[in-house]
Amino acid sequence: MTATGRTPPFDPARAALRAALLAHDCADEAERRDRDAMLVLLENEPSCFARSTFDPGHFTGSVFIFSADTDQVLLHHHRRLGKWLQMGGHDEGESDPAATALREGREESALSDLVLLSPVILDLDVHPIPPGRGEPGHSHFDIRYAAVTHTADSARADETESFGLAWLSLQDAARRMEEPGARRALAKAARLLGTPF
Repeated sequence: MTATGRTPPFDPARAALRAALLAHDCADEAERRDRDAMLVLLENEPSCFARSTFDPGHFTGSVFIFSADTDQVLLHHHRRLGKWLQMGGHDEGESDPAATALREGREESALSDLVLLSPVILDLDVHPIPPGRGEPGHSHFDIRYAAVTHTADSARADETESFGLAWLSLQDAARRMEEPGARRALAKAARLLGTPF
């Protein structure tokens, strides 16, 4: 709601994301803070999905990809950021973070058979992006999902985006990512998979 106590009108895409955010069960206080920040962005910025919205930032979609055969998770060594991350990136007209996450997952892994483990949001994370490529520093309001592939051996890195790919146990992935939000998301995914973490 706005300062006047009224909920502003939303286009269908923003209304759908707002409902999904309000339905999401946050795991800890950090995730609750990030959800609150996402709701503020959503309610105050009609262009919240646009890559060109830098103040404070824009929504992105990402996906943790799991092998159906091994429960290992696929990470890529992000070329620009120099970190091991899940697949993901910017909206390209979808105005739907789940669709963005699946498209980015397919593009960055060459896995064409990705299916969401659940249609609902896995995790929420707001993180800073440093200036670069002619863009100012800003934040990514990342909506995270989990997906599964039955063709893990077909994974190939997109060399424009990453230095390489690695299939890892959840514990090894958490160590490589070195980020509390990633550990939280991986723990949630482990529950979906019915595997220990």
